Amino acid sequence: MKIFLMIFTAISLLLLSGCSSEKKQSNDKNTSASKEEIKNEPITLKDINGQEIIVKSTAKGFTFSGYENKVVLVNFFATWCPPCKAEIPHLINLQEKYKDKFAIISILLEENKSNEEIANFIKYNAINYTITNSAENYKFAKSVGGVNNIPLMFLYDKEGNYSTHYVGAIPEEMIDADIKKVL
Repeated sequence: MKIFLMIFTAISLLLLSGCSSEKKQSNDKNTSASKEEIKNEPITLKDINGQEIIVKSTAKGFTFSGYENKVVLVNFFATWCPPCKAEIPHLINLQEKYKDKFAIISILLEENKSNEEIANFIKYNAINYTITNSAENYKFAKSVGGVNNIPLMFLYDKEGNYSTHYVGAIPEEMIDADIKKVL
């Protein structure tokens, strides 16, 4: 029984913890701008179809063009990260549940992933929310204060004000309750 409990505990910790993203991005070396300067510049994210999302910093968070008057959940992830993949069904459920009032924008933090590879990932996982794949993803990651572990999610209300954040795999019910608070 002790062995079963130890194995169960180890598996639970692996699933509920996040993946480390310690690898330094090449963009880190090339930029000498401070976090404040980065925050003040609009950032243009692109989804895999080339649609642009202009992200602008505000005093209390960020606004996302095309997502006005919606609660936005920003999800930093990688396709190789087990907790990131485990969250996908929950994110799909939340996107479906809140449809027109809520949007998920997933920010891919992987270099050299083609849009075709991401399209296949979306199809395989039946993802119903936006995934961005551009060099600007790393700039946005810096503007939120840096991303050291994934999955990492930030919830913003309809005005773009920061509401809360989540590190690691989070139960769907917890995110759902927080969405209801800001709707």
